[in-house]
Amino acid sequence: MPDAVKSLTLIAAGFVTALLLAPSWQDDARSAPASQITKPAAIPARELGPAQLSGVRIWYGAHNYPTLALPDGRREVVRSVLNITKPMQFGGFVWDEDRIPQGPVWVRIDLTRQLLSVFRGGHEIGSAVILYGTDGKPTPTGSFTILQKDAKHVSRSYDAAMPYMLRLTEDGVAIHGSNVRQGYATHGCIGVPIDFAKLLFGAAKKGDPVVILPAQALAKKA
Repeated sequence: MPDAVKSLTLIAAGFVTALLLAPSWQDDARSAPASQITKPAAIPARELGPAQLSGVRIWYGAHNYPTLALPDGRREVVRSVLNITKPMQFGGFVWDEDRIPQGPVWVRIDLTRQLLSVFRGGHEIGSAVILYGTDGKPTPTGSFTILQKDAKHVSRSYDAAMPYMLRLTEDGVAIHGSNVRQGYATHGCIGVPIDFAKLLFGAAKKGDPVVILPAQALAKKA
């Protein structure tokens, strides 16, 4: 049985609440101590600069596009982000690509906030609460590219289903569908809700960049 973990609310400044009742996949999720589960918050949209609110999306002006710094020193232009208004919980995600044109895709994973964001052509089209690796199997951080896609992948190491797998490293670290539950971690992979994993699998292709930001202690409010 997993260790008892206090209920955590995953604050995502801008999302409509979505709680996905995922099936009980026998994936590589495992119990994690409460001290290693952080309390996340989404990309701080208000800190990116002046913007215009329109329904589910926050749009930035063409002459005032903010940028997000990547671990390798590059910066990605942000044209819009999802408008976050309510808390998300484990298993929750949002996907909205209405009015978003085709363009290059990249993925931003913030281990501190336990959130994955998908950008296409500079627009955030999806975000989900994640599981990641702790203890002796931490999730690597830095810049990666998608090396392989396999919708029906099964882990040889753990004899476990990893649906909609996007491989990031040669030793098997990947983004894949998982039963995202509180108090759980992975063996180093990034676990996302099954339905979100399917959408991400369809949007991403081999060679697309993925950046993973390291877990840090969240600042305490005075």
